[in-house]
Amino acid sequence: MNRPTLHTLALSLLSTAALADGAFYGDPPDATHPWAIHDMNRPQPVRVEPGTFSSQEKPGTPPSDAVILFSGKPEEIEKWQADKTPAQPTKWEVKDGVLQCVPGSGYVRTKEEFSDCQLHIEWSAPSKVEGNSQGRGNSGVFLMGQVEVQVLDNYNNPSYPDGMASSIYGINPPMANPLRAPGEWQVYDIVFRRPIFKDGKELDPGYITVFVNGVLTQDHTPLEGGGGHMKRSTPRAFPDKGPLKLQDHGNPVRYRNIWYRPLPKRAIDGGEASRMSEEATAAKRAEIAKSIRDAAVKMEGREKMLHLFESLCYEDNADARKSALAALSDFTSAVKEVPADKIDTKKNEILQVAKALRYLTKFKIVPENIDSKKDLEAIIKVEEWEPKPQAKKK
Repeated sequence: MNRPTLHTLALSLLSTAALADGAFYGDPPDATHPWAIHDMNRPQPVRVEPGTFSSQEKPGTPPSDAVILFSGKPEEIEKWQADKTPAQPTKWEVKDGVLQCVPGSGYVRTKEEFSDCQLHIEWSAPSKVEGNSQGRGNSGVFLMGQVEVQVLDNYNNPSYPDGMASSIYGINPPMANPLRAPGEWQVYDIVFRRPIFKDGKELDPGYITVFVNGVLTQDHTPLEGGGGHMKRSTPRAFPDKGPLKLQDHGNPVRYRNIWYRPLPKRAIDGGEASRMSEEATAAKRAEIAKSIRDAAVKMEGREKMLHLFESLCYEDNADARKSALAALSDFTSAVKEVPADKIDTKKNEILQVAKALRYLTKFKIVPENIDSKKDLEAIIKVEEWEPKPQAKKK
């Protein structure tokens, strides 16, 4: 006796789940949406184990897919270098589990380069207050080395708004000032998207979103070329990747718990999204349809028929259409041969196929005047399998 393997059983269960939860259910794909509404053929989200929140006494832990840039280990200084050409070891120091700026040593940058990301970084200005405005606890976080999210001790310390803590320096002030007192740890959570250019034309300006100590301070702020000191920047292309840089502005600012998560590409950059270009949508729909047809090859009977019909929702295919309609004719003929006192045993199968045909005809994926559909609807009506509409209360 041949028993199904675990792999075969898993595929079967997945196929059944897809038909039960997604196929012939929500609005089908269209010219700019490759998936149906509630589509079980969409990739499942990747499992990520969440981290923990930081306290003043102890940094939190990163999520399971994070790339660690600094977690407090002395040897992690090897992931960083002075921002000089040719590359040199940094003079910044690791003390008591924190990365500390040595004033006058220059910027520091990661050896690793990356692009769109979720960045987490914590910093602390000196507890001894010295200076004011831009001269107090000044540093900066430079995404890809190109655009600065300002680091500055603005606790009871006004400065020009587009240069305050969590400003996109020279571009946009923060919406709020949620800083803690000097010496306490401040938490930046940043979502960064680089500009996208093609043939010298800007397709996407790039954006930054920033939370400071859990408070939103930058809401999808356009980059406008990256900003800078005193001069207005204009839109420009960024490199494909770049390092994370931290600024030496003459203050011994400390950093800890630095990690990032790479983000998937946007649709405009060749990634997948709910809404895509017509060209990208057509390609993705063809890919999905082929995967469903390939899965159907290993199936038989009604299950194979339904999968072939499902594939037509994504892309018309003459062979798949012909095979599905032939299988439908065979299914209907077999059902019509079932004795009246046994027809109830086929109720779920008939209702499932009828549901699919109603969907397919509603969205004009197959013609309305299919004889098999008429035959199955007639059986459903005679057997009174459809719930009767309730009378409206007066």
